[in-house]
Amino acid sequence: MEVTPLVIPEVKLIAPRLFTDARGVFFESWNSAAFNAAIGRDVVFFQDNQSISARGVVRGLHYQLPPHAQAKLVRCVRGEVFDVAVDLRRSSPSFGKWVGAHLSAANHLQLWIPEGFAHGFVAVEDETTLVYKASAPYRREAERELLWNDPALAIDWKLTGPPILSGKDAAAPLLAQADTFA
Repeated sequence: MEVTPLVIPEVKLIAPRLFTDARGVFFESWNSAAFNAAIGRDVVFFQDNQSISARGVVRGLHYQLPPHAQAKLVRCVRGEVFDVAVDLRRSSPSFGKWVGAHLSAANHLQLWIPEGFAHGFVAVEDETTLVYKASAPYRREAERELLWNDPALAIDWKLTGPPILSGKDAAAPLLAQADTFA
């Protein structure tokens, strides 16, 4: 596995080692020992989540507050997404900044998003399927949203048309009003 820190170095792009031959491709999509060694800490994942989205669907920006904060390992198994992480740690020099990466079934890349970040994505193709591991179980009382198109964040979602949003995501607070991390 090859791990590349992004502009916000706590967020990492992970490329598995691919074994390709006439039959197709084989790769190890998850190995706890290799993953923990690569990111430099032990992570226990409590649940796997999956979403299937039409082209143009924007999901996010979502996060959970402590003591139920979630780290996520995100992977696209069908189609393509532009995946985004926003730093919500007030003590961080990159507070309010974002990083993004294209994840697809074709490139096999994964994105590691530690606790303290909001997560969101836009589906580039119909029936895009995103799977991700979460380091803490879902807790409704800890769940928060951040407005996907907050001008203070200036995220370039690379949209080619109007987004398809849930009511909750469309009405999420701006960063200035959002609950954040210390």
